[in-house]
Amino acid sequence: MKLDIYQVDAFSQQPFGGNPAAVCPLTEWLSDEQLHNIAAENNLSETAFFVPRGEFYELRWLTPEVEVDLCGHATLAAAWVLIHALTGAPEVLRFATRSGELRVTRKGDELAMDFPAKQPERCEPPSGMLSALGIEKAEVFATDDYIVLVEDQAQVASLTPDFARLKGLPKRGIAVTAKSTRFDFVSRWFGPNVGINEDPVTGSAHTSLAPFWAERLGKSQLTAEQGGTRKGQLHCELQGDRVIISGHAALYMQGVIYL
Repeated sequence: MKLDIYQVDAFSQQPFGGNPAAVCPLTEWLSDEQLHNIAAENNLSETAFFVPRGEFYELRWLTPEVEVDLCGHATLAAAWVLIHALTGAPEVLRFATRSGELRVTRKGDELAMDFPAKQPERCEPPSGMLSALGIEKAEVFATDDYIVLVEDQAQVASLTPDFARLKGLPKRGIAVTAKSTRFDFVSRWFGPNVGINEDPVTGSAHTSLAPFWAERLGKSQLTAEQGGTRKGQLHCELQGDRVIISGHAALYMQGVIYL
């Protein structure tokens, strides 16, 4: 069996930026074992698989270790493949996922994803989490991730977490964030629980980060940058209980999988 595969750098206007995701278009679902094997072999933070079903595309995301409920950058990559590499894509892409229906539309030369917003709530940090991040003191909030608010963007850039100590925390991952001078906010996201020590750009984390910063900055449209050595840029817009996350994507590689 031969399967097409694409590697797309999401949230970047050119290759070698943003967050790489693999995308595998399918006509029917493979077994879960095959999906997990492909994702592990790709060894990227996410591999997106989709199958057309009438007006929808069924969409699933897998890390090298687990299947996840929501992934922004791999959704952006999948939308890019449907629009630019395949034929017959509708004006509005409708994805059926474990997080419900997600929609992606063209917004100029960007792609705009419509996700449910999540409102972080203040919480006590788990024992040892801040010290494992190398942070002495910070405000901590939670949705499905922990959000750690630090004083400035230089502190975000200088983090060198102890990933072994971060693994096993009760949330999916940890976003460390600060107000920025060039953007509205910056962040880095760490997810050893899902097999990703650091994810360069995490679209799904911005379903929490965008409402978090919208409340603090008093604005519904925000610019953001995420990443350490490798970075990507996003635009976020709050619309009621939804957040529109927009960005560019660039094709890096196209190939064939042999099963």
